[in-house]
Amino acid sequence: MEAKAHLKYVRIAPRKVKIVLDLIRGKDTDVAMAILENTPKSASEYLVKLLKSAVANAEHNFNMDVSKLYVSECFVCPGPTLKRVMPRAQGRAFRILKRTSHVTLVVKERTAKSEKEVG
Repeated sequence: MEAKAHLKYVRIAPRKVKIVLDLIRGKDTDVAMAILENTPKSASEYLVKLLKSAVANAEHNFNMDVSKLYVSECFVCPGPTLKRVMPRAQGRAFRILKRTSHVTLVVKERTAKSEKEVG
């Protein structure tokens, strides 16, 4: 059994989000929350909210035990890119790419078997 939470069209580049997601993958939800709250990256703010949503989905939709939850998967996909123009010298125009992200976070309940595997 797994519970998911999605965050779409976030105005932050996917490569910036991926750095923070790599920190919490496979961790218990309370440890992951502590990591996110103490990480000085702009993506952390969005991911704290997303993790809270995934935990709430697990608790209310699937009746999972919140104390046994862990982040089983988390990934980011690029969303649509907003194209903007920056005026430059001698009448030239440079393109600015404002990237967006779609983030997915999945939490699962730890079983006795998975606790032995993790250690």
